[in-house]
Amino acid sequence: MDLSIGIPSWNTKQLLDQCLASVYQTSHGFSFEVLVVDNASEDGSPEMVASKYPQAKLIVNRINLGFAGACNLAFKHSVGRYFLILNSDTVVLDNALALMVRFMDSHPDAGAAGCRLLNRDGSLQRSCSRFPSVLTELFDALYLSKLLPKSKVFGSYSMSYWDFDEVREVDFAGGSCLIVRRETIEEVGLLDEGFFMYTEEADWCYRMWQQGWRVYYYPDARIIHFGGESARQYGNQIMVHLYASRNRFILKHQGRIAATAHRFVVMIGALCRLFLLGLRLCRRDQVDENLAFQLNVLRWSLGGSTPRRTLGQARSTA
Repeated sequence: MDLSIGIPSWNTKQLLDQCLASVYQTSHGFSFEVLVVDNASEDGSPEMVASKYPQAKLIVNRINLGFAGACNLAFKHSVGRYFLILNSDTVVLDNALALMVRFMDSHPDAGAAGCRLLNRDGSLQRSCSRFPSVLTELFDALYLSKLLPKSKVFGSYSMSYWDFDEVREVDFAGGSCLIVRRETIEEVGLLDEGFFMYTEEADWCYRMWQQGWRVYYYPDARIIHFGGESARQYGNQIMVHLYASRNRFILKHQGRIAATAHRFVVMIGALCRLFLLGLRLCRRDQVDENLAFQLNVLRWSLGGSTPRRTLGQARSTA
């Protein structure tokens, strides 16, 4: 078996249907299996998969294991030489998955590779980044990454200075569509399920680099990624989970002092955004929503915990 495709899903029935249809319609010239891991959906997703795609392996969880947990479960049931994480809110274009298999075959040093992600309108979606750090968070907090996106220094985290048109080594590629060599997973281990939402792929790729594997961005393979369809279900707490996951990454790989500094920088960023929101009171509806986002981030940065209301549930598609 060349490729095992693991698709975690949580309440994305229509998008999952579209994703699976695109996988089977565009994947030719290589052997593959599809493993759908449903994270306790309540929208009929498992029934849809069972009736429309009986050739797929369906794993239904009684509780939401989160993104990392679902991907790990899919890998444990897989047999392919390569394992591909694919978000349920994606559409595979052309022969993208076959191209990714060929790329990995021709790059034996590659532990993992990401592809070109496109927004629903066909525009570029930045799909790889530098590893999170206090410095990159500071550039974001002070809006330097937005004011000077073409700077290799200030735009380093999202790599906004680059056009994403060529193959290159990257710190990490996004987990919306990420192909990983089985040998690499067996060496570095599975995804860290301690990450509630986000940054689990950054941690995974970091461990790959530590073990001597390389991570690539490969633009010839193209995927449409709608983005955030499950994450929206968490409302205005979602940004807290984003910053908490980055903080966990920094704590794990850069130490407690760096993690404490990161919380302080996030606090500065939240205060800056709250100040700017105060200048936009004429857009009342938008201000109210963003105000809730930033107040939650500020509470977390001052020592608050990740909201327990959503613990045990995590990103299926972010």
